[in-house]
Amino acid sequence: MLAQIRAFAKSPYAAVLIGLLIISFAVFGARDMFRAKVSTDVITAGSRSVSPAEYKREFDGFKAQVEQQVGQPITPEIAAANGLDRRVLEGVATREAFAALLTRIGLRPSDKLIAAEIQKIPAFFDPVSGRFDKQSYLRRLADNGLTPATFDARVRDQITEQQAATGLVAGLRPPRAYSALAAIYGTESRDLGYFGIEPSSVPPPTPPTDAQLTQFMKENAAALTRPEFRVLTVARFSPALVGANLPIDEAELKKRFDFRKDTLSSPETRTIIQIPVKTPAAAAQITQGLAKGLDPAAVAKAAGVEAITYENKPRTAIPDPKVAAAAFQTPAGQATLVRGDLGSAVVKVVSVTPGHAVTLEEVRPALEAELRKDAASEKVYALTQAYDDAHQGGANLAAAAQKAGVPAVTIGPLAQNGRDATGQPVQGLTQKLMETAWSLPAGGESEVEDAGGGEYFAVRVEKIIPPAMPPLAEVRPKLVQVWMQREVAKAMEARAQGFADRVKKGETLDAVAKAAGATVTRVPGIDRRSAGQNPMLSQDMLGKLFTSRPGEAFTAQNSHFGYVVGKLEAIHTGDTATIAQAAESLQPQMTQALYRELGESAHTYARQKVKVTIDNNRARQAIGLEPIDAKAASASREKAKPALAK
Repeated sequence: MLAQIRAFAKSPYAAVLIGLLIISFAVFGARDMFRAKVSTDVITAGSRSVSPAEYKREFDGFKAQVEQQVGQPITPEIAAANGLDRRVLEGVATREAFAALLTRIGLRPSDKLIAAEIQKIPAFFDPVSGRFDKQSYLRRLADNGLTPATFDARVRDQITEQQAATGLVAGLRPPRAYSALAAIYGTESRDLGYFGIEPSSVPPPTPPTDAQLTQFMKENAAALTRPEFRVLTVARFSPALVGANLPIDEAELKKRFDFRKDTLSSPETRTIIQIPVKTPAAAAQITQGLAKGLDPAAVAKAAGVEAITYENKPRTAIPDPKVAAAAFQTPAGQATLVRGDLGSAVVKVVSVTPGHAVTLEEVRPALEAELRKDAASEKVYALTQAYDDAHQGGANLAAAAQKAGVPAVTIGPLAQNGRDATGQPVQGLTQKLMETAWSLPAGGESEVEDAGGGEYFAVRVEKIIPPAMPPLAEVRPKLVQVWMQREVAKAMEARAQGFADRVKKGETLDAVAKAAGATVTRVPGIDRRSAGQNPMLSQDMLGKLFTSRPGEAFTAQNSHFGYVVGKLEAIHTGDTATIAQAAESLQPQMTQALYRELGESAHTYARQKVKVTIDNNRARQAIGLEPIDAKAASASREKAKPALAK
């Protein structure tokens, strides 16, 4: 075979074939080379992409909302363990796919519309003039880690989706049959008969052996395993610890008051009406009209101009300096003609609100607090420098803190969620401190870290207690109690099921209840709207009741530690008038439900039609997590599966 291959390689046919291969590599290989693109994005959806920084901003925003709901900090590890990172990743991918689809079909708001919408946002208004201020706009964006381009893109996407939604739901009205079925479902009522199986009706179980308890612990290892605990030593540098009794320098207080007096005082403000004039005749006409008490807007309109009103504004709010000077010299109720730098105008002073010049004593408490805060910040900075010098010189955390004159407090054992071994929250912990502590090995010490608000800290990990099951002797009493309760519950459930089987075979509920030594309780007319108001009916009972067929028996847990044998005895539909009224009132809800389903379907369709790629490991790295595994790190890109956006 090898000889045949060599012979063919020397033939003219091989030369032609090799030449064709070289040409194909030159054409197609070069084209593919120029097409090749190395992406560092977390998500790509058609022509759109999401960078690691943008994804981290999305993740941080969602995590902050969840932290506010649960009332405690959430680390990226905890978020990933609960699927929060995946939820954000899939949501952003679906949103980008939908936006890419809208761009593909040609839906794009004009630049003029985008600019107009941005200039309507109150956060970007100047507080004095009450108008859109570009500097305020840029400052607010910078505070939130945004650029004008990224914010413009966000607004554009929002408007595009709103316009698409408007087109989808224009004239949307679901068939009345939908709301009629919902009304029939909602007004339906059911009659329930049941009797209880109490713990006293079953024999007490035999106490468990150690072997049974050990097996029980193995079965519930996930719930019983204690998380990793750490013992920490923390040195805090806080203005609150050093600034309470700092003395106040009167000279410095007076100097600050003189510097801040103008800003602390309230300037005189006036309500002024300014009407531009073009000719002396127009000025006379406007002045006469204002003197007669006519409406300034009507007077301005008669002269072919528009009146400008400054409502309770200081002198600095009036753009024309000459108009401002004249307006603040004219008595209230009078009008005057002013030849300003921006043109002539008749100015009428409607009202005057006097200003107030503050005294030192009025603002002394606030200024003293500022001085103490500044002095405390300087003191804290000096303490951190002293600590850092000692720490860099080889002293451990405790010794460096002692040299700097700050306390070092040992806390713990505590878990990463900030709770101690009893499950109680430990006071004074911050998310930044916990993240730093859990990034260190045993015996590791951090540098001085900024905790925000002018505070700093350094932390040392004294001891790491790995996750472990508690010893049997420590949890025996609690385990015995839970084990005994479980066995009693099993016995009650089996007894209840036996009686329910007798009802299913044809015995009456009353006869079976009598055999059980119980009496039947009947609750007629249970509907879905008021079912939860009866404290005797548990959620398990209601769930079985509303999923059973007429005459069907069932078992369920009651509202306390016990079981019931129940039977659905009858189903009643609501009267015609009630159903009709409910159907009419449900029409808006059905419209909203149909609108949501249309939106979900549109987003799902976008995920199916637009090529979406998600880099899971890059997403994890963006929020500070390690790659999922070695294989995932080498082949991190995966094609996203279609999913709902919400």
